[in-house]
Amino acid sequence: MRILAICDDIWHPARVVRRGLAELEKSGFEFDWIENANQWSVERMTAYPAVILSKSNNISSTDESPWMAENVQQAFLNYVKNGNGLLALHSGTAGYEQAAVLRALLGGVFREHPDQCPVKVEPLADHHLSDGSQAFTLVDEHYQMDLDDQQADVFLKTKSEHGTQPGGWRRYEGDGRVCVLTPGHNLEVWQHPAYQRLLLNALRWCSKIS
Repeated sequence: MRILAICDDIWHPARVVRRGLAELEKSGFEFDWIENANQWSVERMTAYPAVILSKSNNISSTDESPWMAENVQQAFLNYVKNGNGLLALHSGTAGYEQAAVLRALLGGVFREHPDQCPVKVEPLADHHLSDGSQAFTLVDEHYQMDLDDQQADVFLKTKSEHGTQPGGWRRYEGDGRVCVLTPGHNLEVWQHPAYQRLLLNALRWCSKIS
């Protein structure tokens, strides 16, 4: 299955996302990439059953201008309502606190993070999207989140000296599916076997494979 991956911003280089998702190609996924948001279009996005958003609200790694205009937000909302999937990873929740339509679609957004520190990633036992994963601890940015949708299905928590945060949740919008995973500033997190399993489960769910 071919998935569109949107990534690369001022603080999160595309190479981390590309290397972090590479292992999923062994599970039958192929990825097409947008690193400069000026290459995005409604027509291009709607050619895919699911989109990965791992880009903060910057056009590119060299252009800090925002790209998530109101018409773009509405396009994402329509895309999901029509039965497609959206998987937001780490920076795909950042810089969108004022993007009301996308924020509501995600169910919440990044607020802030302390300096990098050991973060425990703790999947909820016996949850479908946690299947095959387990708790692990690595140094990461501990994203502090505003979870707006109190009905969102939280299946992952992140813990550090700075407290406990929702680290992963899923929700439905119309006929489509939305999933959020907040860990992943550092490649070591993406490549950890337990996180790879969470990525695979989430992408399969968003793509309606499972």
